Amino acid sequence: MSRIGKKPVEIPKGVEVSLNGQNMSVKGPKGELAVTLSENVTVAQDDGGVTLAPANKSQTARSFWGLSRSLVQNLMTGVSEGFTRKLQLQGVGYRASMQGKTLKLSLGFSHDVDFPVPEGISVECPSQTEIVITGIDKQQVGQVASEIRSYRPPEPYKGKGVRYEGEYVFRKEGKKK
Repeated sequence: MSRIGKKPVEIPKGVEVSLNGQNMSVKGPKGELAVTLSENVTVAQDDGGVTLAPANKSQTARSFWGLSRSLVQNLMTGVSEGFTRKLQLQGVGYRASMQGKTLKLSLGFSHDVDFPVPEGISVECPSQTEIVITGIDKQQVGQVASEIRSYRPPEPYKGKGVRYEGEYVFRKEGKKK
């Protein structure tokens, strides 16, 4: 029994929800998002919110129940508040700056890395060692953050690299003489 799926998804103020079979579109102050839910889940809209239930008693239907509820919750949160990921650069000479719609990264390579920011995502650099990624689609925000981090993930000996804010990097002891 899904504990996540049982909870109804509240509809925030200023958000409109439209259901068309398994297609759900949500419109809010920050934008519009849509998702196609699995056939294994039934969706109903009440005055209080959106409720989901498994279509049958199979294991796959129960598996998709919690997933579908999380997807709907992410739509509601995205169009009303949005999502943010913060990255930190650690290392001597590691810098980030925005030039138009391109993020310019100096990560210790012989060349600068230019990352084109996709549509629907905004990237800011409040300081040279911080990157703030915001958008309404949680998956896309996480994907952009992951791609930026993949250029230079934190290494375990000195801890240099691009890391998520608050990420713990396990440090190893260096070679002994």
